Amino acid sequence: MQLRPHQEKALEALARHSKGQIIVPTGGGKTLIAIKDAIRRFNLNSISKTIIVVAPRILLAEQLSSEFLEEIENVDVMHVHSGETHHFSSTKTDEIENWYHNSIKNQLIFTTYHSLHRIVEAADIEVDTIYFDEAHNSTQSNFIESVEYYSMYAERAYFFTATPKHSLTPMKAGMNDSDIFGNVICSVPAPKLVREGYILPPKVKVYKTDILQRDEITFDVECNQIMDNIDDHNTKKILVCAKSTKQITGLVSYAKFLDELEYRGYDCMWITSKTGAIINGKKVSRDKFFETLSAWGKDEDKKFVVLHHSILAEGINVKGLEAVLFLRSMDYIGISQTIGRVIRKGSKDKTHGLVCVPVYSKVGISTARKVQAVVDTVFVQGEPAISVIRR
Repeated sequence: MQLRPHQEKALEALARHSKGQIIVPTGGGKTLIAIKDAIRRFNLNSISKTIIVVAPRILLAEQLSSEFLEEIENVDVMHVHSGETHHFSSTKTDEIENWYHNSIKNQLIFTTYHSLHRIVEAADIEVDTIYFDEAHNSTQSNFIESVEYYSMYAERAYFFTATPKHSLTPMKAGMNDSDIFGNVICSVPAPKLVREGYILPPKVKVYKTDILQRDEITFDVECNQIMDNIDDHNTKKILVCAKSTKQITGLVSYAKFLDELEYRGYDCMWITSKTGAIINGKKVSRDKFFETLSAWGKDEDKKFVVLHHSILAEGINVKGLEAVLFLRSMDYIGISQTIGRVIRKGSKDKTHGLVCVPVYSKVGISTARKVQAVVDTVFVQGEPAISVIRR
């Protein structure tokens, strides 16, 4: 796969530095940069090398594995997490050690921040390169010890994110700690990617809705908000960010919601850690859910609504989404990552990613302000949406 100019620039930065941060907007192709760097390392000489890829979720670790292995052949692969995979997988240190010592090929290890310590605990694993994906997650207190270990002892360590997290207190880690995270070795401004046609600009739509009356059914109001979004903007593929699993189950159990979608020709799918993956009321495997979501996203004529609480906000690649509807508040990282779901290029008629925030009374005002602040920072000023830990 051909690299874009900003990806070439990032790859050159990795060649010059053994540690550092790569800041690329969502949709800018961070994964391909890491893949091309891994290929270069594996082809450097005849000595086999071990490369680790760290993701915030099992789902994303599996997606990254698929993307790496589309480009890289003749390697041994291990997953270190509790999820299901077609490859060898374990979180037991003795099994990790045995796999490592019995392999004579180049090695790719896919893991999560939660399970990274299992590899640390396995003895004598020499790591050539480690890629931290969605690296703002690496600052969490329960992850930082393992992250710092590989920052020190891996031959090379790189932190990829669109949304860096900094800290103003010595009690908590932040990516402004260059001893652990290195310096920013490549930063790609979002306006540049918009100008060059690689991503689309977001368009924020804040609209007032009716104030909820005392005896009014909450799900009725939320249902109307989604239907108004569909009717007013003629969007075919909509991501709804719900406040909770309870809100999702309440909406889809409310008969009018699914009836209204069906009347308009829309399918509906939702996924949470509690309910699992569901398509049009039928429970399916996660693999089936994401296969369907990908297929529907690529089908220009397909109309659907997908509801989630947090699973789809970060890292998961979904082509074709046209609009996002915020029914909940998020921090700056969550907002920026979610906007990133709808600014990827889609059909030839898609000119922007629509970001909708319903507001009634004081509800939603804070979210609307945060959304606009993120858009101004990232897409007007060309700076990353940095989240700051203050205490």
